[in-house]
Amino acid sequence: VQLVESGGGLVQAGGSLRLSCAASGRTFGGYAMAWFRQVPGTEREFVAAIGWDSITTDYADSVKGRFTISRDDAEKTVYLYLNMNSLKAEDTAVYYCAAKQTYALRTPGMYDYWGQGTQVTVSS
Repeated sequence: VQLVESGGGLVQAGGSLRLSCAASGRTFGGYAMAWFRQVPGTEREFVAAIGWDSITTDYADSVKGRFTISRDDAEKTVYLYLNMNSLKAEDTAVYYCAAKQTYALRTPGMYDYWGQGTQVTVSS
């Protein structure tokens, strides 16, 4: 099983980035998927999640209205996306994608699979 994130980078405040995550190695069709982020020395923080149905979504209050999560379930790979607009310096973190069976939750410990992370740096 592999979850591989990409799309991170350096962007100015007010700019946009699109993160991607490719999940493969098993059937993820019945899995909820989510994005978390972490700043060194702090706990991993929930950002957004999308249900196995590709319809149900949930967002942290800090990103609601600025970030959009989506997924594309291909035959052997599920692609997870996070469109990030109006970025702020406080969005700077390592962003991780994660997957768990059935319903999405905001608790990192409930997720079964994780990617290696991609750095997002927003300069003010």
